[in-house]
Amino acid sequence: MSPSTADGGPAGTGSGARERYGFSRPFPTRWNDDDAFGHLNNTVHYAAMDTTVTSWLLTEGGLDPRDPAGGVIVVVRASSCEYEASVSYPDVLDVGLRAERVGTTSITWGFRLRRAGDGLAVARGTFVHVFVDRASGRPVPVPAALRERVEQRLPG
Repeated sequence: MSPSTADGGPAGTGSGARERYGFSRPFPTRWNDDDAFGHLNNTVHYAAMDTTVTSWLLTEGGLDPRDPAGGVIVVVRASSCEYEASVSYPDVLDVGLRAERVGTTSITWGFRLRRAGDGLAVARGTFVHVFVDRASGRPVPVPAALRERVEQRLPG
């Protein structure tokens, strides 16, 4: 599976609604991702969300946080995850991404985690990224080019 446009598939538990996510990517689980109770550890859900948004920022957003010459980076201000179903290794997650809110200095990202194959809704989450100046650590406006890409490709 490769990153693609995704519609998120059927929502939750029998709602029948369809959700829109402008980007998705697979997130394979590993044997050591399961916890002592035999299901995916909750920290892995966060890793799947973080990997997905970072992947989008690098490949489509034009923001490379690894570039030392880049003046703007993002930091997580807040995050949340609501769990809907248990999964475990060797499940592969399909992680959908959209922008739920684009503010002056921040973006709230929305995520939908599903089990690849049958589309079982596993979790729903959010991250709030604040854009900051690398040198000063002070908030700065969301870069204009990134804002445009987000609004065109990831509307919530």
